[in-house]
Amino acid sequence: MVASRLEKIVNYAILTIFALAVVLPVGWLLLAALSPQANAGVDLTGLRPRNFVDAWVQSDFGRHLLNSLIICLGAVTLTTVASSLAAYGLTVLRAPGSKFLFPLFLAGIMIPLEGILVPLYYQMRSLGLTSSLVGLMIAHTGLGVSFGVFWMRATLLAVPRELVESAELDGAGRMRTLLSIIVPVVRPAIITMVLLMFMWTWNDYFLAFVMINDPEKMPVTVALGSFSTRYTQQLNLMSAAAVLVCVPVLVLYAFFQRQFIQGVLSGALKG
Repeated sequence: MVASRLEKIVNYAILTIFALAVVLPVGWLLLAALSPQANAGVDLTGLRPRNFVDAWVQSDFGRHLLNSLIICLGAVTLTTVASSLAAYGLTVLRAPGSKFLFPLFLAGIMIPLEGILVPLYYQMRSLGLTSSLVGLMIAHTGLGVSFGVFWMRATLLAVPRELVESAELDGAGRMRTLLSIIVPVVRPAIITMVLLMFMWTWNDYFLAFVMINDPEKMPVTVALGSFSTRYTQQLNLMSAAAVLVCVPVLVLYAFFQRQFIQGVLSGALKG
């Protein structure tokens, strides 16, 4: 059915409103970060890019950036590998008990972080993993695997069974089938999952705030909160620090946006 001109106008108007709701706060943050005045908010009389340098130096941003990168790369790698292998076993290999195991993974999505944070903290403390990048990495992996299995299972269910059977007839083992046949087919979905996991891990504040007490091991989100409490009267530096925190995720998305969109659309079509 062809949409009428009025329907198109209404659709574009609604999309424009949503776009402005997203763009305006980001634009305000960027202009505030460039403001020459500490408490002026947005000041267009002159732009001061040095605010980013001052925020980087005064917040020791380089150290906290490295901490976040270590946590994200480790957690995303472990989550991707574990989720892919688990989903492969649940769908393609049809491991015994698959129908009963999958709801257990779903429980990890349904239970909010606040419901498990206290026992998780005490468990990590008993293992000596609090105030540890490795401990936070493991915690993020455990929390991310539930969604990863859910995502990869839905993707692998759409892979034609004939591909797997053909690989088996050619003598390919299970790992060879996974790496050489299945992974290339579902690569957009894997990239999408990696981007989502990286974004969620990078933006995490609550879990890192509870688990990390050592100032030198804080990720950028917790360091940003600490920086904001020390520079409450310098809005331009606070805004510049917030922009610096956002840059890595934006750069990653800019490089992989095509694969991300393909993965989301393929997941929607398969669902």
